[in-house]
Amino acid sequence: MTDEQFAECKQTLEAKAVGAGVSEATARDVLANVNYIERVIELDRRQPEFTTTFADYFNRRVNESRITKGRELLETHRDLLNRVTRETGVPAPYLLAFWGLETNYGSYFGKMPVPSSLATLACDQRRSTFFTEQFVAALKIIDEGAIPAEQMEGSWAGAMGHVQFMPTVFLQHAVDADGDGRRDLWNSLPDAMMSAGKFLQSMGWDGEYRWGREVLLPANFDFSLSDGRRLPLAEWRGMGITDAFGNALASEPIEAALVVPSGHRGPAFLVYSNFRVIMGWNRSEFYAVSVGHLADRIAGAGGLQNPPPEDQPTLSRDQIIQLQENLNTKGFASGNPDGILGSNTRKAIREFQKSQGLIADGMPSELLLEKLNMTSGS
Repeated sequence: MTDEQFAECKQTLEAKAVGAGVSEATARDVLANVNYIERVIELDRRQPEFTTTFADYFNRRVNESRITKGRELLETHRDLLNRVTRETGVPAPYLLAFWGLETNYGSYFGKMPVPSSLATLACDQRRSTFFTEQFVAALKIIDEGAIPAEQMEGSWAGAMGHVQFMPTVFLQHAVDADGDGRRDLWNSLPDAMMSAGKFLQSMGWDGEYRWGREVLLPANFDFSLSDGRRLPLAEWRGMGITDAFGNALASEPIEAALVVPSGHRGPAFLVYSNFRVIMGWNRSEFYAVSVGHLADRIAGAGGLQNPPPEDQPTLSRDQIIQLQENLNTKGFASGNPDGILGSNTRKAIREFQKSQGLIADGMPSELLLEKLNMTSGS
């Protein structure tokens, strides 16, 4: 983008901000110091070359140091966390788990100047509408006095503070919990924790239940049932599923879905409505399982009974595109080949696995690749 194009875009952003209720002084002053950041565009365009296995993702995030630190902070901030739980219904270990995954308990918020990052993305055509909304929201946050523009730092995409709220989420859900008259998610832990609790509460957190649990599946289980369907807990129990220690599941009148993030060789989880709430924060199943299990560990639980296998194939985006094309060619619709192992691709894999007499867990195993005339090293 040329300097002239960015200058013209900044004028448009200023007009939109003022039109949305931002004071003229704030819009003018902030935009006068906004710069185009080429690095932000590079990060936005960068797609990971290889997919991450669940084992790699999970083990990097739910580790002994993070568990130990979380347990220490549970004691240090017990009064604050109990207050948040009373007001929102979200138990303290979950608040710590989000905090731990988002910023490693406040140790790293990101160093990018948020107004410049968001303006750069708003002026780029790829996701202009979304980031224009985020930019205007960021100016509203500055306008209300939550934080000076020069101190508004965060991730390259504009996530901010202890719990990495995007500006629109900040405007809707951030609260002033310490009574100083400002919603400060950078410097006030009470504001950050209460805001996280309020956000989760707004998405329907159910304080009566946990996120889910690790379970054991019976021999010859039909893994095609791990397609997101929600069934009464009694039905899963009737199929022979037990808790991770072989005990009968509780007879609670709730629905659950089965999640097998690393396929039939890895851990299995029955997840409840709070799992969907966690995914409202971040749409990744890997993230949601990691938050839930880290919360359990902080609360004193032990590790997984069936840890994820570390020898699963790691595929490049090009290989996933080839996988999708091969499935489509064979009549198993995986959608437009995009290099992402999404729900349509997983469904197509399950259907192909069934047709080949394989365990239909939706995972691209070495055997599956072989059946599709591929190898993970190709």
